[in-house]
Amino acid sequence: MACSLLLMGLGVSLQIKASLGTSPISSIPYVTAQISGLTVGTTTIIVNAFFVLAQFAILRREVSWTTLLQLLMAAGMGGAIDLWNALLPFDTPDSYVAQWLLCAAGIVTLALGVSLEIRSDLTVAAGEGIVQAVAHKTGAVFGNVKVAFDVSCVVVALVCAVVCLGAPAGVREGTVAAALCVGVCTKGFSKVIRRLDERRWARRPARA
Repeated sequence: MACSLLLMGLGVSLQIKASLGTSPISSIPYVTAQISGLTVGTTTIIVNAFFVLAQFAILRREVSWTTLLQLLMAAGMGGAIDLWNALLPFDTPDSYVAQWLLCAAGIVTLALGVSLEIRSDLTVAAGEGIVQAVAHKTGAVFGNVKVAFDVSCVVVALVCAVVCLGAPAGVREGTVAAALCVGVCTKGFSKVIRRLDERRWARRPARA
């Protein structure tokens, strides 16, 4: 989980440096950071805390108190984003091609982090948790709720940016690329990790 948080934070930071738009789930924290002057890491923690509270409101007595672990994950994620934003020794490239390469690196790194998060099997990110809560309460298909949630995040980010900043911020072609590619890359990494696990367990001698 610790490795996953560091990698996801790096992926978000690379997308921010690319300036082609963040992933849908990071669009609201990015825009609110631009509006408030807080760091993206700080707004990530705040937005994810709201998602956790929303889960308690939606599920009520059905909610598990392990959901609170999502707050620790949000804190780690926010800290990792701010850490990488401070450590990465470069700004947005002048070349559009270089921006896309940086954005692609961010997408792949983010996907690897998500696959490790899934493999850790400790908890889920607050954004995924609220999708699970809505799907459970309404009986809707998880994938459909996920798409609706991502679209809602982008719409809210766009509206806030236009109203408060006078122009779109954090939502560009890279946002579309992230929405389309992160899930696909995550599935690929998850298959590789599962095969590595199977080989590791296969090498272990059987106990008498």
